[in-house]
Amino acid sequence: VQLQASGGGLVQAGGSLRLSCAASGRTFSRYWMGWFRQAPGKEREFVAAVRWSGGTKVYSDSVKGRFTISRDNGETTIYMQMNSLKPEDTAVYYCAANQVVMEPKTTAVDYWGQGTLVTVSS
Repeated sequence: VQLQASGGGLVQAGGSLRLSCAASGRTFSRYWMGWFRQAPGKEREFVAAVRWSGGTKVYSDSVKGRFTISRDNGETTIYMQMNSLKPEDTAVYYCAANQVVMEPKTTAVDYWGQGTLVTVSS
């Protein structure tokens, strides 16, 4: 199983970025897929997730209304559009896949991708 994340970079506060995560190696139709992030000196935290079948979405309170997660069924890829970025959004963002729901209290998942660094300057 591979989860290939991309799209990170440096952006000014108030700007936007779009992260992508391409999944391969198995069928993910019954999985949740999403994003976690880890800022320097902090624990990894849940950001957003989408259920592949049905499209149910879950967001952390800190990004609700600013980030939008979506999926492309044809390509087994998920995206996260990040708008109105703040310096506190600076972190390494990790793609993840899990057979059960991913939500703010989730800490362990079935599969992790490599991280992509997002840096928001003030």
